[in-house]
Amino acid sequence: MPDKTTKLIFLGDISGSLGRKGAKEIVPQWKQKYNPDLFIANIENLAHNKGVTLKTLNEIKEAGIDIFTSGNHIWSKYDIHDLAKETDFALTCPANDSRSPAKYLKQEIEVNGTKLIILNLSGQTFMEEDEVSNAFHKVDEILPKLDKNANIILDFHAEATSEKRAMGLYLDGKISALIGTHTHIPTADAQILEKGTGYITDIGMTGPFPSVLGIKPEIIIEKFLTSSKIRHELPESGQIEINAVLLEIDNNSHKTIKIELLRKII
Repeated sequence: MPDKTTKLIFLGDISGSLGRKGAKEIVPQWKQKYNPDLFIANIENLAHNKGVTLKTLNEIKEAGIDIFTSGNHIWSKYDIHDLAKETDFALTCPANDSRSPAKYLKQEIEVNGTKLIILNLSGQTFMEEDEVSNAFHKVDEILPKLDKNANIILDFHAEATSEKRAMGLYLDGKISALIGTHTHIPTADAQILEKGTGYITDIGMTGPFPSVLGIKPEIIIEKFLTSSKIRHELPESGQIEINAVLLEIDNNSHKTIKIELLRKII
């Protein structure tokens, strides 16, 4: 018999070296405090705020992250097809992005006697990614093929809050939880929707504090003052904000029974 629930902590976009440092510090603390079955994190900004490298992926895996999700920046540094051939990371890439290797379209793991499936989709609104197709159509294509007796979590990596909210209501009762990522700003709407799907519009970021999306504030302020191009200069010291959700899913109904936003400045 499976255990009654699956409990997990999902960390928001881990951004750059300070984000990795924050994750390495917080995972042992929260493992002791909350006793989750596993940790998941979005890592599309892992290496200097854009993309991943083998070194940074290994670093965060050793920190205790079990499953990784991503988004539109995952391709920025390391060729993802080479990564798929050379490693066995439990990574998911957006299933509606034509660049995603088949190996990374979903991840499945057994937790407490129940299958857990992790999906990843990218939004289209304001994203300007030609390789990305309609996420609503893609999820309609994917869901009928999945195990009906599994817990299903979707990382919806999207810019527009309306697109994420619409997707959450569209999938209410069809998946266990929808976790929004990409904007790096935590939203105050962690909730269980009417038919049992856990939902948050955006978890927020794990990275430099204060910053603007993980980048030095003065650089982004200059951009808005002068319309100059962005230089990706990240703070290398200082405080770190950690944003995550604690999620508990009933293994029989596959519905969320608890969702709580976790936020800490270290």
